Amino acid sequence: MSVHRIDAGVALAQLGAFSAVIDARSESEWAHDHLPGALNWPSLHDDERARVGTMYKQVSPFEAQKLGAALVARNIAAHIEREVMDKPKNWQPLLYCWRGGKRSGALGLILGQIGFRVQVIEGGYKAFRRAMLADLPARVQRLQYRVVCGPTGSGKTRLLHALHAAGAQVLDLEALASHRASVLGLIPGHPQPSQKRFEMLVWETLRAFDPARPVYVEAESKKVGNVTLPDALIDAMRASPCLRVDLSQDERVALLLEDYPFFVRDPDFFCRRLDTLVALRGRAVVDEWTAQVHSGHTEAVVRDLLARHYDPGYAASTQRNFSQFDQAAAVALADRSPAALAAAARDILVAPTPASPH
Repeated sequence: MSVHRIDAGVALAQLGAFSAVIDARSESEWAHDHLPGALNWPSLHDDERARVGTMYKQVSPFEAQKLGAALVARNIAAHIEREVMDKPKNWQPLLYCWRGGKRSGALGLILGQIGFRVQVIEGGYKAFRRAMLADLPARVQRLQYRVVCGPTGSGKTRLLHALHAAGAQVLDLEALASHRASVLGLIPGHPQPSQKRFEMLVWETLRAFDPARPVYVEAESKKVGNVTLPDALIDAMRASPCLRVDLSQDERVALLLEDYPFFVRDPDFFCRRLDTLVALRGRAVVDEWTAQVHSGHTEAVVRDLLARHYDPGYAASTQRNFSQFDQAAAVALADRSPAALAAAARDILVAPTPASPH
């Protein structure tokens, strides 16, 4: 038998050295957050945990333990039959559960008795998360950032995609957050990750970057929808060199209509999102916008949103939050076409990289 307990910090540092990372928690726990690349092999499924918990409270802990043991044994047998039969003897998994180690320990015991070299994280997911949060500021500080600024609809996200396609390192926070960062940025059918999941995704992305090369990131506020950026990251972004994307007003309106097609297809959804602006713009203005949407004048509403809601104060706000915005290099886009964005990305990548404060 070969089962070893491993410190969470050691597991974090050696994460890529294991044949597989296996999360023995339930499906909902795994969905809430999990280690990078972790497979979900529940020792107890969600409904089974509920059954055992109910028996623990209503009957007795002893009877609950018996039921739990039977369910765990059955589930581990299914995992082995489904996932392990083709594994070679040198397969070395890393296992974890929530904290106490019972669920991962049961799985590790059987795998170890088969003959695999098994590592189990001491303190489980909870200890790994603490180690990750402690490591995150150092990950942030060893990188140099170039912050892509520009008013709403100027093509910042599209430029990030073009930079990525050209080989640049890109931190796409809106993609990680499943949100487009503005009041209207909710994406239908794409729920945001939990705060814990978002932080793990940010850490996982940062650890893959080369510190010798700049990381391009879009200017964001402290929150992206319902998730909050790590303090170390937002502080580093706000102190970093900036790029300012310029695009004509007509092109910005057209780009927004392309990037938010669900507002065009579903006027009722658009109007519900506009209602969230009542506190900022007043009921009369929002009622005017919703009436225009229902009359089929969505483009006019988008144009007015830029003029009345998004653009006023944009430059002052960005200047206040990003200390190097005054020295931002201009990126003038001829239009919103892929060709124009690809050309801009190429120009950015051959330009000298400003010195980073980190």
